[in-house]
Amino acid sequence: MLIAVIVGLAMGTYGFRVAGVVLRDRLEMPASVRRLLPLAAAALLGSLAATAALTEGGALTGVARPVGVLAGVLLAWRRAPFILVVVAAAATTALLRLLGVP
Repeated sequence: MLIAVIVGLAMGTYGFRVAGVVLRDRLEMPASVRRLLPLAAAALLGSLAATAALTEGGALTGVARPVGVLAGVLLAWRRAPFILVVVAAAATTALLRLLGVP
């Protein structure tokens, strides 16, 4: 049963991706939808990042992880190198947890 579910999900995912490539030239979207699509992608990525930063197992994570993410966001906003952003965010979270901040 589990294998059938996995195969079904894989086929659905593949079909969904192929449909985008095949139907791209056949569908005509209104100008307002074309203008909003990049904003929808940014909103989706932002909400995924916020959910990952603020929750774990259906509950709030505490303070350390969001502060670490905030440190990473500030460095990214200042156009710091990506490795510095990741290391600073992880180090901030680790330091706060070492200090006993949940």
